[in-house]
Amino acid sequence: MLTPECRRIVVWNRLWVGIGMDGQESIERRRESMFAERMNRLGTETAFEVLAKARALEAQGRDIVHLEIGEPDFDTPDNIRQSAVDAIWAGRTHYGPSAGLMEVREAICEHFAKDRGIQYSPDEIVLTPGGKPIIFLPILALVDHGDEVIYPNPGYPIYESAINFAGGKAVPLMYNEERDFRFDIAELEEKIGPQTKMLIINSPENPTGGVLEESDLKRIAELAVENDVIVLSDEVYSKMIYDGEHHTVAAYPGMKERTILMDAHSKTYAMTGWRLGYAAMPKPIAEKFTKLNTNVYSHATTFVQIAGVEALKGPQDKVREMLAIFKKRRDAIVDGLNDVKGFSCLKPKGAFYVFPNITETGMPSQELADRMLNDAGVACLSGTCFGSNGEGYLRFSYANSLENIEKAVENIRKNMA
Repeated sequence: MLTPECRRIVVWNRLWVGIGMDGQESIERRRESMFAERMNRLGTETAFEVLAKARALEAQGRDIVHLEIGEPDFDTPDNIRQSAVDAIWAGRTHYGPSAGLMEVREAICEHFAKDRGIQYSPDEIVLTPGGKPIIFLPILALVDHGDEVIYPNPGYPIYESAINFAGGKAVPLMYNEERDFRFDIAELEEKIGPQTKMLIINSPENPTGGVLEESDLKRIAELAVENDVIVLSDEVYSKMIYDGEHHTVAAYPGMKERTILMDAHSKTYAMTGWRLGYAAMPKPIAEKFTKLNTNVYSHATTFVQIAGVEALKGPQDKVREMLAIFKKRRDAIVDGLNDVKGFSCLKPKGAFYVFPNITETGMPSQELADRMLNDAGVACLSGTCFGSNGEGYLRFSYANSLENIEKAVENIRKNMA
């Protein structure tokens, strides 16, 4: 007679070799049955998959220009790096509060007061390892099965993934090329209903580079207040606007009480690998968010938080230099792509992406993106990586050198001739 431990081993082995107790089920079915149903609702971020394919081609000796990843090709400024080193040597390597170190949350309050004109208290601030938890965890905390969440489409793919994973109903809001990749307020009015729990907005936007205007934000605020809708405002690219100033929906009457204002250090300070995000939100949401932090990852890395304060309070000249360089690259890639047969490219107002219309090529977006990688040696993303409304577009990141951008455009031009 088998002991309980031996029985567990036998069952486990049968699971993986596909021999069911009744001998009928396939290996694939049994393996799939291991996972919770919710995993079928979880999406991904295709940029990393394309990066892996591009790296594989490079390993074969191919020359690939990387325009797929949204990562500044600059090093983190010296003063920020030195701040982290100093913090490590000062012993700032221990546990801290799940919401973030008090001194860091106070610094973020000062930052939001100066930069957004909104007064927050430290208990309304939560820090996270990167920006994605600020998308994922509040949705888990707020959205029940069947609750509707309106989100940008085309838009950052983690929005839709998080909504679906939480059991909510993802309601796409079209960001239109005809409106400089802003959405139609009338469409938003039509889509807000009794089941609408949350609205996600992103300005400047990934993947299009579109920027919402003050008139848009004002009407969004009015609709959110009228319908008691929570707004998740993704402002990660707030410092990457080429003309004019950044504005936040949280500053409008009644909106501080119902806005999760999200930002991060990744793009502005070339700190993608540091993983540091932060958000301001109503205290009741911050409390639930912090509880999720405690359960998932405890808190953002202590010495990285210290470096984040230096990023906000230290010299900003590197940020301005980076934006000036991005602007030159933007102009070069837009002009270049508009000279490619079948391509039509608007000039983005923010972020560091272009989203050219490729419908005149007669090719589906994914097919053309594959052709760009395999034949032209240019890694980019299909517009459909950002939702169904991205069909007919490609996304190129111009977070690469001007030389490489010009090389990529020339490769594309030759391939499409």
